[in-house]
Amino acid sequence: MIASDGGAATWRARWRRSTVRLESLAVLALLMIVMAILSPYFLSISNFLNILLATSVIGILAIGATFVICSAGLDLSVGSVLGFAGVVGALAVDDAIGLPWPFAIPVCLMAGAACGAINGLLVTRARIPAFIVTLGMLGIARGAALVLTNGKPVYGLPEALIFLGQGRPLGIPMPAYIFLGLALAAHYVLAHTRFGRYTLVIGDNEGAARATGVDVAAQRLKLYTLSGTIAGLAGLIFMARVNAGDPTAGLNYELTAITAAIIGGTNLFGGRGSVLGTFVGALIMGVLQNGLTLLAVQSFYQQMAIGAVLILAVWLDRVNAERSER
Repeated sequence: MIASDGGAATWRARWRRSTVRLESLAVLALLMIVMAILSPYFLSISNFLNILLATSVIGILAIGATFVICSAGLDLSVGSVLGFAGVVGALAVDDAIGLPWPFAIPVCLMAGAACGAINGLLVTRARIPAFIVTLGMLGIARGAALVLTNGKPVYGLPEALIFLGQGRPLGIPMPAYIFLGLALAAHYVLAHTRFGRYTLVIGDNEGAARATGVDVAAQRLKLYTLSGTIAGLAGLIFMARVNAGDPTAGLNYELTAITAAIIGGTNLFGGRGSVLGTFVGALIMGVLQNGLTLLAVQSFYQQMAIGAVLILAVWLDRVNAERSER
């Protein structure tokens, strides 16, 4: 009976860590109701498809951020890595180099993975705080993208590559399929694999993770490399969507991605996270931005709203954590 109770408690703890918080779903529903009341265009099918399209890139970045944050880490470079990876992929299939279009996919992923691996090595080997490392990579990746393109977008991508960003199988944007597929795969990894368990344990109690034999440094290196690779995927999708390798792509996207992860239930201080929750959080950010755009709110105020939502989400998460400890 004791073993059974212990197993049930473990199952419940894992369930709480990997599912969507009801608060997130309630916020999404309330936000949609408010926007539907304020704008007659919000409930149209075309607008919902626009929300899915706009949410996909941010959502993909947020999934990578979820893994890193779950381990009590932080990656502020994902927006710049997105732009860098998109530029490198576009240059690879540009007339100057002329690789076949399929090469853009692994090139973008490898460019992102390289940036993530550098972040991971500096955090684990040089023991530089993740905030400083990824903030530095934010500038390095953005600067490298501008240098490679001389500050100008790389236009003229192959049609087959553009399909990844602009195609609409069954009327649904192709990036939405990629976002959903990645979310399902990432949810399984975080909630049901050893890699996911190690990630959550490190974020919850790094000392306990070391005591149980987890190679914390190797796990962190994998997590930052994964975050970079996912940012490279986001760069590929963004590049295909706008039909250009834009060195300014992804500007301030890291803020929105981190906000989406936290709104979805990921604890900023590690130990708890949900990819499904991040999926909902990304939709919340997409609905918020879309609604503000429909209401003709200037982009400056939208940035203020995103910052305010981030602060509010962290505060509410801290309040919930303190209540659960009592």
